[in-house]
Amino acid sequence: MAKKQPLDLTLRVHIHRYLSFIEVEKNYSKFTIRNYTHYLKMFRNWFEKHYEQEYIEKLTSDMVRRYRLFLSHYEDIRGKRLSPTTQSYYVIALRAFLKYCARKGIKTLSPEKVDLPKGEEHRIRFLDREQMERLLMSPDTSTMGGLRDRTILEVLFSTGMRVSELAKLDVDKIDLKEREFGIIGKGRRARVVFLTDRSTEWLGRYLSARVDPYRALWIRIPKSGEWDPAMGGEKARLSIRGIQRIVEKYRRGAGIPMSVSPHTIRHSFATTLLQQGADLRSVQEMLGHKNVATTQIYTHVTNPQLKAIHDKYLK
Repeated sequence: MAKKQPLDLTLRVHIHRYLSFIEVEKNYSKFTIRNYTHYLKMFRNWFEKHYEQEYIEKLTSDMVRRYRLFLSHYEDIRGKRLSPTTQSYYVIALRAFLKYCARKGIKTLSPEKVDLPKGEEHRIRFLDREQMERLLMSPDTSTMGGLRDRTILEVLFSTGMRVSELAKLDVDKIDLKEREFGIIGKGRRARVVFLTDRSTEWLGRYLSARVDPYRALWIRIPKSGEWDPAMGGEKARLSIRGIQRIVEKYRRGAGIPMSVSPHTIRHSFATTLLQQGADLRSVQEMLGHKNVATTQIYTHVTNPQLKAIHDKYLK
């Protein structure tokens, strides 16, 4: 009778199984899986370098403390250090992995013994209505490129979508009649976004001007004015970076004295809704936030009562 081989229960194997778990059972996005792979590879390399026993069962609170000290001193090949926010991502990934181990009955350090770093205070950058209008009015809509860019800005402000969500849109998913459509957002969560009358009008003008065969809603406009059949379907799609450049281009044109990204417009969407009286739960749904606590970062800049109280007692 052949001798039974011992199971390989090293840290490498457990991490591999965890990554398969979040891909297959948790349905995490490719972007999240890529990041968790990177974060946990860093931990595994550090752990195996410093401890002869590479079994996760040997992990202690003191080891985690040393790992966090390593992260705070870490420099890449260019001498760049990890920001406190980035360091927290590594710790969050480790804690999530330990939660998986606990769920699977793998004896190791309890995830509750890994304290999450205190996050840096978020400073919300957003445009007021006058600045937002200047930005929206900046593109020259007499050109196809300008028409596309004006429509992108209008849809960003109308829906509050993330730039990654915006870039994935296809023409056949847009319902101009109902002025709403469904998207799959962060964490594979589905939600409905809504179009204003104005953004619907610009979308209609943009789509009417399209004479190409591509399914992508946002496409690269050829400088020659001629569509190249060799460009192919997905090759024609405007990238996330392309949309970011468009926003920054018109920020400069509008003379707005701060950096502006698609996420700034998302912040502007949320703050405008709250300033006009929308409730926090509704804004949470429209932004696609999993937890209302994430949406609460906007409340300190959108509560007019706080300013009234301040003005009343501090003349």
